[in-house]
Amino acid sequence: MNFNIVLITPEIPQNTGNIGRTCAAIGARLHIVGPTPFEITEKAARRAGLDYWQHLDLMQYASLDEFFSSLPPNANLTLVETGSNTLYTDITYPEDTWLLFGCETKGLPAELLNANKGRVVSIPTLPHIRSLNLSNAVAIVAFEVVRQHEL
Repeated sequence: MNFNIVLITPEIPQNTGNIGRTCAAIGARLHIVGPTPFEITEKAARRAGLDYWQHLDLMQYASLDEFFSSLPPNANLTLVETGSNTLYTDITYPEDTWLLFGCETKGLPAELLNANKGRVVSIPTLPHIRSLNLSNAVAIVAFEVVRQHEL
């Protein structure tokens, strides 16, 4: 299985470290699209990843343009964002899965969401809750992919 988790301009190193640890645990490649306000080697990210960081398959990109130019043809993108009528459990994830998550304060860029309207899924929350923590959201959706493919 070719499983990829993409963080677009993450802002909190501890979240990125937690997500890296999740990726290492399930064999997903982590793609980090910059700019980020911290170095990936920053102590907070490594500490959150603990001793699993050396098992992480990590790719870094300076921009969205660089990331998209590196994508294989017909990459199966799923964008995770609040407000979609499609729940993350409503779809079947293909063998070649790319999960895209936006930054903690702004989510995914509007132009990316508009260009991929049929590929956006959400995690259900109560109406008065704006969103979940990024590392929790990644874990929830990533483990649904794992469940579907019995990794």
